[in-house]
Amino acid sequence: MANKRPATTRAEWKLVGRRIARRLVVPVVRGVRATRALFEPAADRLAIAPQDLRTADATVAADIYAGVFVFSGRIVDCRGRSPFESVAPNREWARVLHGFGWLRHLRAADTALARSNARILVDDWLRIAEHAPIAWEPEVVARRTMAWLAQSPMILADADQGFYHRFLTGLTRQFRWLRIRMGEEPAGLPRLRVVIAVLTAALAVDGFRRWVRPSLRRLDEELKRQILPDGGHVGRNPLAVLEILIDLLPIRQALAARGFPVSAVMMGAIDRMMPMVRFFRHTDGTVALFNGASSTPTDLVATVLAYDDGQGRPHGNAPHAGYQRLEAGRVVVIVDCGPPPPPELARSAHAGTLAFELSSGPDRFVVNCGAPLRPTGDWARVARSTAAHSTLIVEDHASSLIREIRGAAALGTVLVRGPTRVGVARDETADRVSVVADHDGYVRDFGVIHERILTLATDGSRLDGRDAVHPVAARDGAVAFVLRFHLHPAVKVARLAGGAVVLVGHGGEAWEFHCDEVEPTVEDSVHLADPHGIRRTSQIVVTVAADGPRELSWRFLHTARAPTGRR
Repeated sequence: MANKRPATTRAEWKLVGRRIARRLVVPVVRGVRATRALFEPAADRLAIAPQDLRTADATVAADIYAGVFVFSGRIVDCRGRSPFESVAPNREWARVLHGFGWLRHLRAADTALARSNARILVDDWLRIAEHAPIAWEPEVVARRTMAWLAQSPMILADADQGFYHRFLTGLTRQFRWLRIRMGEEPAGLPRLRVVIAVLTAALAVDGFRRWVRPSLRRLDEELKRQILPDGGHVGRNPLAVLEILIDLLPIRQALAARGFPVSAVMMGAIDRMMPMVRFFRHTDGTVALFNGASSTPTDLVATVLAYDDGQGRPHGNAPHAGYQRLEAGRVVVIVDCGPPPPPELARSAHAGTLAFELSSGPDRFVVNCGAPLRPTGDWARVARSTAAHSTLIVEDHASSLIREIRGAAALGTVLVRGPTRVGVARDETADRVSVVADHDGYVRDFGVIHERILTLATDGSRLDGRDAVHPVAARDGAVAFVLRFHLHPAVKVARLAGGAVVLVGHGGEAWEFHCDEVEPTVEDSVHLADPHGIRRTSQIVVTVAADGPRELSWRFLHTARAPTGRR
């Protein structure tokens, strides 16, 4: 039977109303700004080249020279033509191409050939692709502006006067475009990226120096809106914190180089975000997979943390971001204990309330499926479902409502309704640390509250859990539910007599899973956040019928070695 579309929520009506109101005001504001821009100076001379902290691979430069461009999991062989004349296999590939972040790989090669190739490709864009619609999406323009400025020493090395003039003209157009349309981009991280790009250009180009202070004030405003008191991002994506720092740290350096003070707001935001990178980092150096986070190069995390003067152990409680961290020796457990972000910031938010991840030593064991690094097909939607997270699912029903808002006020796929209350209590003693959390995401449809208790022994020897569905009001709480524990693809799974499940990581760490009331099963799953694409993996599943127990107790026990058992 087809599922009936839920009634339009109040949050959706508010989103649509705000979107329509903005569409009425935007043309007026844009017209005023465009008129002023006609009388503003153009780019004249580059004063500095901001640093690009993203890691680069010199071997990619050879592929680019050969006309082979590998973005978003798709390969395009240009066969002697410019990549800007080639047909893009998908929109994400085109966004990466027009964003020019790949120039850093040519810089890493540090050869005359790579420098010449970079100059030719930038010139190709100016001649061929400057009017491509996708090239003028706000985030694409922001990324391209910052990439051109960061790699300008390489691009302009040995350049003739004609190319230098075309390059500055292109920068001028992009800078004016960003300033004229500033505020039209989606709220959250996209808006912050545009502000950072405008400030970067104002610092790097002498002719734009007059916009440094206004851009700094705008950046401070966005940082106040988006960076929470505990250092988390208002959109609740752990990866957003890392992305912002990657762009913000070079800004701090550029301000000092140009003789401008770094504001207290910016310094405070950086100081708060640094510990949050450590908070979300697992024992293998990767970032936890919650609310849109995907695969992260560990060397990028290490690069950011090299700027952290504190170098301290992260706090276990991030109440504003809505996460808890339990740590004991080589064991880390990270739990999503917060409500979804506001709908206007929830374009990548997941329905994973009370999901957790477990890592031990060099291995991740329990994970969430994560957001696909190269979104294709329906996988992006699947990744956001509750079933793609290591948590409890009632009646195969997501704890949050995620759907696409179309029409004149199209906003994309947004989390429009979820838990409104997530209760959290943390307790630490000499021999354990516990988190008790519950949420009301299932009250509206099923009349039950999901409660989860996690207790980690301080010696890291065991993680005890209890999940319960509690009825509210006059309901009896007779619902079917499923517990899912998604496993990392590197984990080997074995079953033992008596129902225990043994997990062995590639580094030799081993854990046993036990559930007292219901025997668990091992089923297929997918890991969406792998850098090499979607990978098959396994999940531990505990299924409870509507007439079954309302509470389940389970535990992960650390073992010295993996017991023998059937595969």
